[in-house]
Amino acid sequence: MTKLIGNAVVGQSGGPTAAINATLAGVIRGVKEDVANGAIKTLYGMRNGVQGLLEERLVDLSAFFDCEEKIDMLEHTPAAALGSCRKKLPKLGEDDAVFEKLLAIFKKYDIRYFFYIGGNDSMDTVAKLSAYTKDHDYEMRIMGVPKTIDNDLVVTDHTPGFGSAAKYIAVTMQEVIRDCAVYTIPAVTIVEIMGRDAGWLTAAAGIGRVAGGVAPDLIYLPERAFNKDEFFEDLRAKLAEKPNVVIAVSEGIRFADGTYVCEGFGVASVDAFGHKQLSGTGKALEYAVKNELGCKVRSIELNLPQRCAAHVASATDLAESVSVGRAAVKAAGEGVTREMMTIVRKSTSPYVFEVGHNDISVIANQVKHVPAEFINARGNNVTDECAAYLMPLIVGEAAPKYKNGIPQFLIIE
Repeated sequence: MTKLIGNAVVGQSGGPTAAINATLAGVIRGVKEDVANGAIKTLYGMRNGVQGLLEERLVDLSAFFDCEEKIDMLEHTPAAALGSCRKKLPKLGEDDAVFEKLLAIFKKYDIRYFFYIGGNDSMDTVAKLSAYTKDHDYEMRIMGVPKTIDNDLVVTDHTPGFGSAAKYIAVTMQEVIRDCAVYTIPAVTIVEIMGRDAGWLTAAAGIGRVAGGVAPDLIYLPERAFNKDEFFEDLRAKLAEKPNVVIAVSEGIRFADGTYVCEGFGVASVDAFGHKQLSGTGKALEYAVKNELGCKVRSIELNLPQRCAAHVASATDLAESVSVGRAAVKAAGEGVTREMMTIVRKSTSPYVFEVGHNDISVIANQVKHVPAEFINARGNNVTDECAAYLMPLIVGEAAPKYKNGIPQFLIIE
């Protein structure tokens, strides 16, 4: 293999997570470790993903990260330190001017390595850039580096960022359930959790059942059609057993005809990728339960803390995120291109994993759903097998450093 010498660029795209900067730190560490090899001269960071790259808003990360302390702080900083975007590249052949401009920028800055940290829509960008540069004979190593709290990327066992979000949900459910249990007045609490098409995050609410804690009485995922009549039957049965019932629902649950439950309450907006912006699922169910049963009922939307709660991040997740970022640089240096890094689970108990990579063309624009065997027959809860499978991903505490009572986070200037 001929050594490819040039500069590298890294960007972050899509929704932030508590671990996306740990992945960035892994890329930075990988580039610094490449110094002896000498393939990558300078690592640039794109401000606001590919949108910022098109505007040539770059920052010299090789110069900025001049000490270990900065990299370590970055690993524990939530959100996207480089900024993010929701930029969707056009289909190849429809508006190649965008790709021509990107190729010109690559040549201008002698960029030969491209690392894009993101979820499903970001992998679409990686796939398109991979195809375009290949067709235009520009030698370049393009790597997709996964992150998404939704855990919906195919091929990889799970995605960096999911473990920390799952830990936040599992821990928060412990606290909510115990708070709700103090009264004897019949009451229903509905907790709405992120997840448009895949129910992995909502499934994490059930981890407490096998981790020595508690779990919601009912859990509803988008993988199963939501039936209002069965929902009320389930609820009445639980209230007959105990006065306080806690339910976890995915924001993306829908009826058999495909209509989102939240569309019964307000109008869902649409983002740049054509995805409906879902909210109000818990509130819609709150009003429905109140009208049907007449008991005390409230809804809680966990919202943004699911993806930014660095104070309760999973140490396992952060360590894996760094490993994936570092491995992406190593793989690219060895000639790998047009692939996405993956996490390969070797064992659940004890938990063992390794980092691999796979063709981006079979990953982009696909969705990994919670498998049928992880959902009970009634469709109103997850199985113990599911909870046990998810539990290793939330293990370990990785709190950031505190000063004057609040965590200290890094800002890339």
